[in-house]
Amino acid sequence: MARVLILIVAVFALLPAPRAALANADMVDARILTGWREQDGRHVAALHLTLKNGWKTYWRAPGDAGIPPQFDWRTSDNLAGVQVTWPAPRAIDQGGLRTIGYADSMTLPLTLSPKNPGQPIVLAGEVEIGVCKDVCVPVTLQVSQRLQAHASQRDPRIVAAMASRPYSASEAGVTRVACALSPIEGGLRLRAEVDLPNTGGHEIAVIETSNPAIWVSQADTKRQSGRLVAVSDMYHVDGAAFALDRSKLRITVVGENHSVDIRGCPGR
Repeated sequence: MARVLILIVAVFALLPAPRAALANADMVDARILTGWREQDGRHVAALHLTLKNGWKTYWRAPGDAGIPPQFDWRTSDNLAGVQVTWPAPRAIDQGGLRTIGYADSMTLPLTLSPKNPGQPIVLAGEVEIGVCKDVCVPVTLQVSQRLQAHASQRDPRIVAAMASRPYSASEAGVTRVACALSPIEGGLRLRAEVDLPNTGGHEIAVIETSNPAIWVSQADTKRQSGRLVAVSDMYHVDGAAFALDRSKLRITVVGENHSVDIRGCPGR
């Protein structure tokens, strides 16, 4: 657990002392892009963030020093469910630690299922994100937007964001995925092997589990004879023993040309 504690200390070390002096408007603007209603009754909208003066924000798996985004849409009206489509992120160096996220702006497509497809949706809620520049701070944003049921004009910003999602394993030409687990003090070490064409430049594998209580270290990623190999350590945040569901492992390979989303990792 020592590595977990070290990284927790590192995250807090990045937080500024005069946090109250920074207003949300100094770092990020947030708005809902109204989008359009699909023929099946679902509504496609987006959360659009404009980051100011070199600030950056995080992907769903933010890396060693990041703050994962959280969404609370409970104050919405006529909303049964929300599906998020994450555009491909990039690796960001933050004070010697690697984070995964976005710079300048982010358009996050949201596919909304209304309780009553023929009626407008009021999308309203609280969004908690982390933003970084010279310091990293958590930011809470309040957003609200009425989405008309008859809207049909597709917003090119949302269309582009949906198109920039990571490729699926089949789209990227993945032919083999295998994982091996070995015990380490206080946790497990995972070695993932992925046969896929090069995604460009220095590739990074981001490994996620289905259990938010499992901390996953930054993966050591390299190519061996054309095969991508990623090794990562996992610990329970409470120091407890845990089981790992391989079928729900998620590996995202982030390259300079494109990213790849791989679901599940069977044993070798």
